[in-house]
Amino acid sequence: MLVLDDAHQNPTLKKTLSLVVVDGETRDDEWPFGDGSVFPSGPMREKLRHGLARADAVVILLPADAPGADPRLMQAFGTLPIHVARLKPAAPPPKGPIVAFAGIAKPWKVERALDAAGAELVDFAPFPDHAAFREEDLRFLADRAERAHARLVTTEKDWFRLTPEWRARVLSWPVKATFEDEAAFQRLLLGAVGPHSSR
Repeated sequence: MLVLDDAHQNPTLKKTLSLVVVDGETRDDEWPFGDGSVFPSGPMREKLRHGLARADAVVILLPADAPGADPRLMQAFGTLPIHVARLKPAAPPPKGPIVAFAGIAKPWKVERALDAAGAELVDFAPFPDHAAFREEDLRFLADRAERAHARLVTTEKDWFRLTPEWRARVLSWPVKATFEDEAAFQRLLLGAVGPHSSR
């Protein structure tokens, strides 16, 4: 089995199951599709209706403290099956003071999640998505942590992009997606890739 991330727009791959994963955060005027314009005029790689036409289902990811998926967002997906999941910490944040950093699309969400989990956050450094962490950046953060008698923490995704030397000095704080209807999502997966599937 091969699981691909960020491959929905790749027409050279024949997919058994295509899931469109959507950031469901709509508070504070957030909206996952911006104004719907396609790059470079907007954030979309293609028109939403074109992408949804090739999708088998939609996964809406919500922060742990969100009240629920926005009904306006749910309506955008028409008749496609929708599975709602919440991103929750897979473990408590490290005890004691920490200096955290993240290089994901919306790094402020990591800061908010650490605060919500009760972390003793001394400082937080946001980086651009997929940032290549430079040695000087990491040394600066390490010095900041040392002065505060704190430990360096980053996301699991960012931790794996560090060199082995820096992995030994930085703690990973993982999160997991918990589905509101885990059984329904399992049925979707098994229906596509299970032993009795013809796909």
